[in-house]
Amino acid sequence: MEFLANHWLDIVTTALGLAYILLEYKASVWMWLVGFMMQALGIVLYYQKGLYADCGMEFYYLAMTVYGYWRWIHGSKDNKELKIRHFPKKMILPWLGIIAAMWLVIYLILSNFTNSTVPVADSFTTALSIIGIWALAHKYLEQWFIWIAVDVVTCALYFYKDIPFKASLYALYVIIAVFGYRKWLRLMGQTSSQ
Repeated sequence: MEFLANHWLDIVTTALGLAYILLEYKASVWMWLVGFMMQALGIVLYYQKGLYADCGMEFYYLAMTVYGYWRWIHGSKDNKELKIRHFPKKMILPWLGIIAAMWLVIYLILSNFTNSTVPVADSFTTALSIIGIWALAHKYLEQWFIWIAVDVVTCALYFYKDIPFKASLYALYVIIAVFGYRKWLRLMGQTSSQ
């Protein structure tokens, strides 16, 4: 019972996270509602564990769930459901620069203004996640590559910070992301052939 009392937030957010990634795999708009609930609880979990950048990210994710839902429903030029598409090549270098700059700024904040014991990894996953959720909201196929990188580092980080259920979930996320990329690629092909 003590274990459950100590890890209940981890367990609930893990269950919601699993539902979220499965809905994302299916490209279901319902993932945004599940994501909203998961992020709201994640704020408390990450604050308690001293993952301040992750905690702050949850506020951004809350806003992005609303934006992502709206984009997916009304985001196309003809105000219809947004289709899966490729990340524009001309945006790759600018976004890599933005990621690097965000990583540095978040690292400096965590190093100088918090008691974070993992500022490099925490700031890396945070910076990359900011772009990942934006790419997901725009339904870019390549968002899966961003999440694979985030998931691998986050899995190791969460095991290190004694958040075992979420860490295991992120290990599963890596596998689902590989299959998710392949599914979205097929869905994108079906859409373009119609």
